[in-house]
Amino acid sequence: MAELVFELPDGSRVPVAVKHLLNGGYAGRSQEDVAAHVAELAELGVSAPSVTPCLYPVAPYLAQQATTVPVQHGKTSGEAEWALVVTDDDVLLTVACDHTDRDLEVHGVAWSKQAAPDVLGTRAWRLSEVEPRLDELVLTAWADDEVIQHGTLAELLPPSYWLAELRERGLLAPGTVLLSGTIPMRAGVNQFASSWRVEMSDPTSPASPLTLAYTTSRLPEPVG
Repeated sequence: MAELVFELPDGSRVPVAVKHLLNGGYAGRSQEDVAAHVAELAELGVSAPSVTPCLYPVAPYLAQQATTVPVQHGKTSGEAEWALVVTDDDVLLTVACDHTDRDLEVHGVAWSKQAAPDVLGTRAWRLSEVEPRLDELVLTAWADDEVIQHGTLAELLPPSYWLAELRERGLLAPGTVLLSGTIPMRAGVNQFASSWRVEMSDPTSPASPLTLAYTTSRLPEPVG
């Protein structure tokens, strides 16, 4: 079971033992954005989903606040996302990056989600405190210092949608973490980077953005 700790704006620290980890997918509010993401993945050989949005349960231990992600080859990449974290008495919002094995994704999206961690930030906001301005929050991702994603949370299905889904499935309980799905990548970027950085900022507030950053590390070649 993954043990995470989030620092809130008031300086308090909230420990969370992750019991359920879920990845949203193809979760844009705009069907044009969903179609763009399907096209991005089609270029990598990934078949289109049968329904959208998608929801992929993954192993809880893959929720990590890591600064290094071990990978088996050079065809892996991240995706800028937000994450909901259900605690004993609240729901938190933080920044996240769904790191994915793109070679394995060709054989099955759900399988690929199990091959790399979901990296989460170490700081969070209380969802209730930012909910009135959620659509104004900005997500940005850098791969090897190149901006490859930039957009607002208005491009994605809102947390209220996913909270209703969790409630319906009996998963709206302490220890559940859900990642939102991602915004489109900029055309022509190189997503197969050795370092990733994601930021979620609030342009209406002087508070510092929520951030995460990590590098990938190639594992030794297998023997046998």
